[in-house]
Amino acid sequence: MHIYNSWKSLKSKHKNIVLGLGNFDGVHIGHQKLIYDLVAMAKELSGTPAVFTFHPHPLAVLKPDNCPPQLLSQGYKQKIFARLGVEVLLTVPFNLKLAGLAPEDFVRTVLTEEIGARGVVVGYNYTFGHRGRGTPELLKDLSKTYGYALQVVQPVMVEGQTVSSTLIRHLIKSGDVSEAAKFLGYYPFAEGEVVTGEQRGRTLGFPTANLDIDQELLAPANGVYSAKIYHNGDTYFGLANIGVKPTFYGKKRNIEVHLLDFCEDLYGKQIKVSFTRRIRGEKKFATPSDLIKQIEMDINEARTEWLKARE
Repeated sequence: MHIYNSWKSLKSKHKNIVLGLGNFDGVHIGHQKLIYDLVAMAKELSGTPAVFTFHPHPLAVLKPDNCPPQLLSQGYKQKIFARLGVEVLLTVPFNLKLAGLAPEDFVRTVLTEEIGARGVVVGYNYTFGHRGRGTPELLKDLSKTYGYALQVVQPVMVEGQTVSSTLIRHLIKSGDVSEAAKFLGYYPFAEGEVVTGEQRGRTLGFPTANLDIDQELLAPANGVYSAKIYHNGDTYFGLANIGVKPTFYGKKRNIEVHLLDFCEDLYGKQIKVSFTRRIRGEKKFATPSDLIKQIEMDINEARTEWLKARE
């Protein structure tokens, strides 16, 4: 996949570009439907499937206090795009100059003159241009002037609810990761390098791998989760604790992962942790021994869950 941060002369680099427009936060199953349609249209037009998005999120520039934490890192978002068949990714730095561009000027100068879009695919609620005045209806009207095909993707529904990044954030914030996965198409996850912690888990008899929480990404609510851990091409099962360790008067929020039946050293290694179900909320225990008893129960519950999944 080719990645650009400028649209300048893009039409001279790629043939018959078919462009998907949006923020694609989380690349949830609604976004995935849009990309499937985008790739199909590009095939029909013998063109190049491409995605146009902004980074940072426009709200981070226009209303920083209202900008929500993101569901995916830029790196992982790129991996999903590539896997879905996107051949060109245009990630444009958002700024106030772009925010002031009239929708009609965006279509004329950017989509037509610089990118040469043969096709455009957007979601039903997509807005663009100054004050968000650009709409799918405007894109339809302008398509007659500029000669691009337009497809507007209608809402994707799951169990009677419209798939949206807002809904998914609400579910993750409340800890309902198994429900969020229905709308994402994958379990919420965290990834990164295992860092040195306080090594308290080892002294309690449950060694853990520690991950710092990326403040720009949304982490699930504090608590204990059953988890799948991916490392070096292998998958392991375990428990993940998100929180501040209130029993020991902790203050820094982080992620601790205990892998079942695993004894290797993971310090400095990269891992991915998928949160599959919330077992319980975070709790302060009266004594370390009370905490140990609870951890043992949590591990037994998680182990039973994974054994049933294998049946």
